[in-house]
Amino acid sequence: MVIVGAGMAGVQTAVALRDQGFTGPVTLIGAEPHQPYDRPPLSKAILLGKAEDSAFDVDFAALGIELRLGVEVTGLRAADHQIDTEAGPVPYDTLVVATGAHPVTLPGADGVPGTHLLRTLDDAVRLAPVLESGHAVVVVGAGWIGAEFATAARAAGCAVTVVEAADRPLAGALPAEVTAPMAAWYAESGAELRLHARVERVEPGRVVVSDAADPAAATEELPADAVVVGIGARPATGWLADSGAALDPSGALTADDRLRTSLPDVYAVGDCASFPSARYGTRLLVHHWDNALQGPRTVAADILGAAHQPYDPVPYFWSEQFGRFVQYAGHHAAADTLLWRGDPAEPSWSVLWLRADVPVALLAVGRPRDLAQGRRLIEQRTPVDPARAADPSVPLKAAVR
Repeated sequence: MVIVGAGMAGVQTAVALRDQGFTGPVTLIGAEPHQPYDRPPLSKAILLGKAEDSAFDVDFAALGIELRLGVEVTGLRAADHQIDTEAGPVPYDTLVVATGAHPVTLPGADGVPGTHLLRTLDDAVRLAPVLESGHAVVVVGAGWIGAEFATAARAAGCAVTVVEAADRPLAGALPAEVTAPMAAWYAESGAELRLHARVERVEPGRVVVSDAADPAAATEELPADAVVVGIGARPATGWLADSGAALDPSGALTADDRLRTSLPDVYAVGDCASFPSARYGTRLLVHHWDNALQGPRTVAADILGAAHQPYDPVPYFWSEQFGRFVQYAGHHAAADTLLWRGDPAEPSWSVLWLRADVPVALLAVGRPRDLAQGRRLIEQRTPVDPARAADPSVPLKAAVR
């Protein structure tokens, strides 16, 4: 058994195989030299110097899991049941691809001093001194990672400007009416949010932006001791280019509902794989921690021939930003109704999406009970009474029809 990728999905696959009774050799290959670690603390405790690392609490030796760290995988020869690495070929009987995703870089910014990504432990270590010095920081991208980094930078006393080419934060993730109230969170924290701001170029000590809504407007220079780019991620599947593996338009491996790829004896799990969702009637690519935790159980069960349900989870993620705990469950794209539970100007509120009165997604800001109850209703496909579900004083479980 060979697992490529030593992040959450890869580590949990190895652990799940042992938990479910696999006794054969397991080799876990990771590109980074560090002991396998969890990523969410990178933008929180580690960045703020409150923790040195976030290594998984797994005794790999006791589990009989061989770690090969600091090894870059360069190719896959499925006909030979072999992967190629910088350290030489590695044969496999069954292969699990869990290589995650790579951050999208800003064209022209690579190599400019003071420009950073935040994806790895090394990234967080390089960024920590920036926060300690209270520098002027420009964050490119008002998505989840941009908001989390801006939160940490403000907590460290940095002057923070967030530039976003769209007209609102989280433009690619949530509808405009939901994200519009979130723009005020930046100002409340003391960060400046610049919308319609397209980055023209990054230079040492500054970021040059233009007005995306007015091409005729003059460019503007924003002072920046450091620039942090958070404009998304893409599946880390470039090494599979000549393998014959089927990829979807995003570059993700197209797994089936058992997380098998188009290649024999090759599975894919986590950020690098999309899967068909019968629940939502579409193929999903979920770049979040919970997917990397749940998928490995399906992979292990299928490898061992155990009975299991098709992989069709309710996607879930959370974000801590600007003093708020934001949680999301489901997939709202196919909804026909949006219900507000509470006033978005208040510290806590929720949004519930329905399709034919059945909850399909929920966003909760400071309302963990809504998330817990709503997620259960989504999983069980339980219809609700829309009027009662829109009343924030009514627990969602009491709105069941």
